Amino acid sequence: MTMRYPDARRDESVVDDYHGEKVADPYRWLEDADADETRAWITQQNDLTQSWLSQARSRDAIRERLRRLTDRPRAGAPWQRGGRWFQLRNTGLQNQDVLWTMPEPDAEGEVLLDPNLLSNDGTVALTGLAVTDDGSTVAYATSTAGSDWMTWRVRDTETGQELGDTVRWSKFSGAAWAPDGSGFYYARYDEPDQSQAFEGINRNQRLHFHRLGTPQADDPLVYERPDQPEWGFAPTVTTNGRYLVIEVWQGTERNNRLYVVDLAADPQTVVPLLDDFDAAYHLVGSDGDVLYLRTDLGAPRGRIVAVDVRRPDREHWREVVAEADEALERARLIGDRLLGVYLHHAAHRLRWFALDGRPIGHIELPSAGAVDAITGREGDRTCCFTFTTFTEPTVVYRHDMDSGATEVIHRAEAGIDIGALVTEQHFIDSTDGAKVPVFVVHRRDVAADGANAAWLYGYGGFQIPLTPMFRTDWLVWLELGGVLAVANLRGGGEYGQAWHDAGRLANKQQVFDDAIAVAEWLVAQGWAAPRRVAINGGSNGGLLAGACLTQRPELFGAAVPEVGVLDMLRFHKFTIGWGWVSDYGSPDDPEHFAWLREYSPLHRVESGVSYPPTLITTGDHDDRVVPGHSFKFAATLQAAQGGDAPVLIRVETDAGHGAGKPTDKIVAERADVVAFLARVLGLDDE
Repeated sequence: MTMRYPDARRDESVVDDYHGEKVADPYRWLEDADADETRAWITQQNDLTQSWLSQARSRDAIRERLRRLTDRPRAGAPWQRGGRWFQLRNTGLQNQDVLWTMPEPDAEGEVLLDPNLLSNDGTVALTGLAVTDDGSTVAYATSTAGSDWMTWRVRDTETGQELGDTVRWSKFSGAAWAPDGSGFYYARYDEPDQSQAFEGINRNQRLHFHRLGTPQADDPLVYERPDQPEWGFAPTVTTNGRYLVIEVWQGTERNNRLYVVDLAADPQTVVPLLDDFDAAYHLVGSDGDVLYLRTDLGAPRGRIVAVDVRRPDREHWREVVAEADEALERARLIGDRLLGVYLHHAAHRLRWFALDGRPIGHIELPSAGAVDAITGREGDRTCCFTFTTFTEPTVVYRHDMDSGATEVIHRAEAGIDIGALVTEQHFIDSTDGAKVPVFVVHRRDVAADGANAAWLYGYGGFQIPLTPMFRTDWLVWLELGGVLAVANLRGGGEYGQAWHDAGRLANKQQVFDDAIAVAEWLVAQGWAAPRRVAINGGSNGGLLAGACLTQRPELFGAAVPEVGVLDMLRFHKFTIGWGWVSDYGSPDDPEHFAWLREYSPLHRVESGVSYPPTLITTGDHDDRVVPGHSFKFAATLQAAQGGDAPVLIRVETDAGHGAGKPTDKIVAERADVVAFLARVLGLDDE
């Protein structure tokens, strides 16, 4: 039966001219998320979606199972400053992780900061942390309702008392303490007009220093570039306290610049160190005047070089760790050695190197999985790291560098029989013959018999690799008998810069072709029945889901684009969207416009086509990928739907792009996604 959707006014007068082509945008009014008309539309859409989901027979059971799987203690990797250890923990259903402090990494300790006490509904999240070298003071940032905007405050770690400092309008920035703990460096934007706080363009970031005990209005400017409004500044102070290193970034472009301030000799002067914007340069650590950098200059899979700040010219560089066959995702200087994090077909490996580049061993990992966090720095003899797989939740390890011993200091319970699940990796021939890795996870008793439902998840962008991850919603899906497929599409970082380049700009369509090839393989190999493959992803992965469902609607049995970039002609006009031009191209360029117009999900929708069941998700205050993308796509797809399949949108209120979302909202949202897929793909009846 054809669904009755909420009325959405079409304004046929809104037409843009792109390089001579007229493109209508009749639902542009939905870009104003706070307008009364939009709020009424959101309410009606949420009512429809919840009414439809209430008919999913397994929904309540799915939500309860998710809640039970979530209600288990978990922890992050602890780190040490001045003999004091710090760690983020969650007892299970706490809406936000809590900051603890303890005398040893495996000690019980005590609560230092509980963000759950900062709001009644759990929507104030801890989004930034920086501790002074002596461990006496912590700067912490909070964000509200999922926003990227951060407010920094300061707390005494011994007493737990607030020091009264407040620093607002920071965004896309950490904090770096001065060596003497007198204050910290941070980046901020001008205070926005309140009507544009969630949608206005983020340009002209500035680097400031906040001195403790003084008002933010007095914070001296460290560096700005009004002639380069797209530049941003990420501060780091070297462990020895000698240099402030400023990573100068421009959107999501991987290439960057490095500037330095000699805090001992000339603390007022910012000196360009690497200013050619010709490669990525990321600080690994320092030894006196020598900076160790991970770079892809002349090495698309990454290498480590040593640069002397006093002689930064390239003829004086020293290659420490050469490019390998596997991608060097990141590296860290711990104690007196370098730890390289390598990607082996999208799973991590950890390798040690001496400061002269000699290989000196590795840290054995239990299986193919992901190392998400590593702590430790110059002078430490202990490092900690987290490890996870698709079927095992985060395990926290401590590694003793002198003995080489690695021990578990926290292991979260999975709540399932891990032995009943199987993870396989396959390599799929894409449209051009390239091999695309895909992880296939399923219950041991589920066979490739052509009768299954498969959940295909992907991302494919910004050189971000998809490594194994533990998600309770995926566990519930597996328990229901579904198959999970996680594809390592081009555009990501699984094999370095070349893999990224093969899926961006003019090559972006290849990402969607890769995903479509994986979906076809799942059916051909019997992992899924025809039209029982769901395509899903978030953010850039939401673009993937939107592109796949509009290009091959007959292939997919369901689609779930989450917080997706779906209007490829206007993405650059909101918040930080301009920064994605390095991956997508710019609609203002005629050549780029042709690429974008061809695959833009919003503009691929055709009236009368039978689209698969679709659930679109977003947050009403997402200031990363503004909700107007999802709103307009939902209205357009609902109006065009030529079949009986539902086109629904779920709008989370007081929520943003995903970071900092309260646990109760996460459980409710993920339960709805699983219940939707279970119903439309037939697992509700099995």
